[in-house]
Amino acid sequence: MTQFGAPLTVREVPDPEAGGGEVVVEVLAASVAPYAAEVFGGKRNYPLVPPVVPGVGGVGRIIHLGPDATRLRVGDLVWCDSTVRSRDDALTPDITLQGWSSRGEGGARLARYLHDGSFAELMRVPTENVFPLPTVAGDDPARWAALTVHAISYGGLLAGGLAAGETLLVSGATGNLGSSAVAVALAMGAGRVVAPGRNQAALDLLADRFGPRLRPVPLTGDEATDRAAMSAAADGPIDMVIDLLPPSAPSSASRAAAMTVREYGRVVLMGGVGMLGGDDLALPYPWIMRNSITVRGQWMYPRTANVGIIRLLASGTLDLAPERVRSFGLEAVNDAIAYAAAHGGPFDRTSLTPWAG
Repeated sequence: MTQFGAPLTVREVPDPEAGGGEVVVEVLAASVAPYAAEVFGGKRNYPLVPPVVPGVGGVGRIIHLGPDATRLRVGDLVWCDSTVRSRDDALTPDITLQGWSSRGEGGARLARYLHDGSFAELMRVPTENVFPLPTVAGDDPARWAALTVHAISYGGLLAGGLAAGETLLVSGATGNLGSSAVAVALAMGAGRVVAPGRNQAALDLLADRFGPRLRPVPLTGDEATDRAAMSAAADGPIDMVIDLLPPSAPSSASRAAAMTVREYGRVVLMGGVGMLGGDDLALPYPWIMRNSITVRGQWMYPRTANVGIIRLLASGTLDLAPERVRSFGLEAVNDAIAYAAAHGGPFDRTSLTPWAG
């Protein structure tokens, strides 16, 4: 990316070199987010500094290891997690999403060093951000690049302490990330998942895939009506709500979903509501206090979540087979970005495969 608002260009750059605590990976597949066009167009106000090789995470093979790696080997098939944390503060580390975004000045400093992401043939990654994948992932790395999405929703469900048999409400269930949360929650053993949304076709798709454990709820836009409908669909207490609505969604939709949770329930905020303006989320203080509600935010996920989500996929508990994957070569990156923007529904995946063909 040479500047915001311009098409991405494909060019030769020097090969990355690994220092201590780093590896170089040959990128086999990288996910293209449905909102990537908004990032590169400047609409999302992400703190990317051009020129930059963008891209958030990917599947690849290690071609070079730093001297301090003890278990990884050259040739290993790996998942590269983009969530990079500073190493000099264990309590509140600075975070950057390599090749994508960052938080605060400390995150910006990290981003200046680990500047480039996965829309490339080769990528330099911190050793602790590389996770071995099962051999089967090498048969279809473009499909396994969906780890970019599933790791996020898994991290949110871990943050809320989702337990087997519980009822979960996913606010934003018909979106690309929200539908991932539905699938991951059911793979983790959720008893039922309430899935509200305005897109009836997407609700039907979710219901067809997941059967009676999925409770679809068509939304009207009226906060009180929608809250009542979501509560009724659960057929019992809602133990946890996770909000994954995009920046374009009104805060009233988040509030309607959050306030369906039971006494002593948990609410995890992981979406983008309010990030581009609009009303902030206002939850009633007395309701939170008197019902002993836990409300927490969660940005991305802990490092160990990568291991857990890979295990769910490797075991087949979380099935990638129903996902609709379209792959593009690196030279067609702008076509991939446009395709992803037009195909951002449940289980639609767009991948770049730099070495294909």
